[in-house]
Amino acid sequence: QVQLVESGGGSVQAGGSLRLSCAASGRTFRRETMGWFRRAPGKERQFVARIISGGSSTYYAESVKGRFTISRDDAKNTVYLQMNSLKPEDTAVYYCVATQNNGISYAYWGQGTQVTVSS
Repeated sequence: QVQLVESGGGSVQAGGSLRLSCAASGRTFRRETMGWFRRAPGKERQFVARIISGGSSTYYAESVKGRFTISRDDAKNTVYLQMNSLKPEDTAVYYCVATQNNGISYAYWGQGTQVTVSS
């Protein structure tokens, strides 16, 4: 059974940092694009960041560029999201995602981890 399990969420004050982890199991995601989405209360789901197979290219939403860093450790089948200079508007449930057969859409989703940033 393929699973993506996020961890590392929590509550921080504005300006603080958190590091999210996403541990994949059931298959290797070495050749897949992996990423993060988030959903804030009352808002639509929003793309946050993605990293391609091998980690040579990353892409970020404008709202997090320069503050968030996505990385991956394929030996551990894990993707990370380092979040610095957090703002209250970063408060959301964060979801780890992965493609299948390196397709365009994200076939795999984690259950989400809550990030709360207080002012």
